[in-house]
Amino acid sequence: MTRERAADELRPVRVETGWTDTTPGSVLISMGGTRVLCTAAVEDDVPRWMRGSGKGWVTAEYAMLPGSSPERIHRGHIEGGRAKEISRLIGRALRAVVDLKGLGERMVRVDCDVLQADGGTRTAAITGAWIALHDALASLGATNALIDRVAAVSVGIVDGEILLDLEYESDVAAEVDMNVVMSGRGLLIEVQGTAEGAPFSREELDDMLDLAALGIADLVEMQQRATSAEE
Repeated sequence: MTRERAADELRPVRVETGWTDTTPGSVLISMGGTRVLCTAAVEDDVPRWMRGSGKGWVTAEYAMLPGSSPERIHRGHIEGGRAKEISRLIGRALRAVVDLKGLGERMVRVDCDVLQADGGTRTAAITGAWIALHDALASLGATNALIDRVAAVSVGIVDGEILLDLEYESDVAAEVDMNVVMSGRGLLIEVQGTAEGAPFSREELDDMLDLAALGIADLVEMQQRATSAEE
């Protein structure tokens, strides 16, 4: 396996905002061969258990579409456990940087649909979902409800080397695989790390978090450029 970029280098990142005309927030985010369409719609209602609280809610749904993988993904997979787990991850990440009271009694639903998968789909979805959320709130003049940005990236150990932003080929070969979610201020929101092969040391964990932080800082700058026209 030959990696054609430095260990601390992100894959090429491309963001296309306003990708659909039917939702107030939409973005197609590409990280290397991974492409995820994120859309955000706003409803003037909240879950029943939140009515009368004066607070809003942000929720997310994630799915890999049938043509996103060389082996066709069955549509029933969309409702599977992995998709639900990633949906909850995206929702938690977004709510961590939203003032729910500032949102008012409105709910934002963010859909993240993987059009093409080449590793890092959940992290690309989180990064793109924030942009879609921002643009949906901008359409309401409610971006004051956003208290920070949120972005995510994968990191891992492959053949003894710590690498940033794993494509599929590196991901399946990784001895350690980790997904890191951070706020724009560099605060940790979620860390999901697993020793796929040999256990890893505390020092390696710290090194992986440091590398992820560098990558996320670059993604946050990209988010700022993508939303600067609305701010």
